[in-house]
Amino acid sequence: MRKQHPLIHTLIHLKGNPRACVYTEPLWGIPFNLFAPYVSIYMYTLGLTDSQIGFTASIGMVFQIIFSLLGGVITDKLGRKRTTLIFDTLAWSIPCLIWAFSRSFSYFVIAAIINSISRVTMNSWSCLLVEDCDKKQIVNIYTWIYILGLGAAFFAPISGLFISKFGLVPTVRVLYIISFVMMTSKFLILNKYSTETGQGKIRMEETKHINIMNLFKGYSTVFIKILKTPETLLTVGIMLIMSIIGVVNNTFWAIIVTERIHIPAKYIGMFPFIRSTIMIIFFFTLVRTIGAFKFKKPLIIGFSLFTISQILLIATPDKGYLILIISIILEACSISLISPILDSMQVILVDPKERARIMAILYVIVVAFTSPFGWIAGILSGVDRRFPFLLNICLLLVGIILTIFQSNISGHKSENIME
Repeated sequence: MRKQHPLIHTLIHLKGNPRACVYTEPLWGIPFNLFAPYVSIYMYTLGLTDSQIGFTASIGMVFQIIFSLLGGVITDKLGRKRTTLIFDTLAWSIPCLIWAFSRSFSYFVIAAIINSISRVTMNSWSCLLVEDCDKKQIVNIYTWIYILGLGAAFFAPISGLFISKFGLVPTVRVLYIISFVMMTSKFLILNKYSTETGQGKIRMEETKHINIMNLFKGYSTVFIKILKTPETLLTVGIMLIMSIIGVVNNTFWAIIVTERIHIPAKYIGMFPFIRSTIMIIFFFTLVRTIGAFKFKKPLIIGFSLFTISQILLIATPDKGYLILIISIILEACSISLISPILDSMQVILVDPKERARIMAILYVIVVAFTSPFGWIAGILSGVDRRFPFLLNICLLLVGIILTIFQSNISGHKSENIME
């Protein structure tokens, strides 16, 4: 009898909170990935300038610093399950409605500030997902999270057809309303079928009679612990690099494609379709053979492929579909390598007793250093559409150096921790 594919085996045999989190993820991932390719050109079409678009990204990240810091304390006080329900609803349901009816720059700023609350649930949802599951399955579980989210890209060309017929702005407004309905349903279903984690119950009891200010005092001890852990420092560095690149690509990729390469907006949905197809193939083949701690070679290969993809992007001539598609394919391969490993490292390379607060500090560090780059990239894009992606190339080269350096000074401890 043929052995079952590891990813299929993982999906079928999921139980408890991992099952609830993974099975409901399409209700968030599909609508998000449907509107995400059009966010920046939606804003641009409504009259926002490059610098305003970049500022909106940056102001959201400034508030993410605050909510990242609060995330660990709130998650411990309220519990993983309750925190996820309350703050997911605030962070996504409300902004989707604001985005759907946005008329000017101020709407997007307000929505970005409210959406920054999502940093709280990045913490609580991660804890809900992994704390009661088999740690050997974490890479496969995160891989499924990506696969299910990527499924939305197969519907993206349909959005392009509606954009062609009804126009960009009306179509995106409808996508946001659909997102409100689907995401809100997801939050309610997840809350119904999940339970508080074992560690969550312990932390709720431990923090029950401790006020929030005293809990904040404990962050200094946790921060020192992070500084003394090379593997966690490596994780922070890679998280920071990918966070900045994510801000640049999410905000300015559609703009360079439509405004410099002159690809019509109705065809933008084709590229996420290609990216997602390649990523899913990658997830079901190569990525399943990679362990969370054997990170050196996969990360270096991933960063290298991403660098080449960005070089091709800025070199793409007017209506250069073929080169742009090659750039997308290389980017998809690189993200497939980097993302599940990085997500797994964030979860595994921390003290489980202090997971919520350690994760909160990691997010604070990353967001604090990332926040100016939306604004910086906006200024760069205003000068030349290619400049934000030159910045990406520099960051990716730093990522390669950081991976090699940290792997060497740690004596390959991280690569062998599971062996």
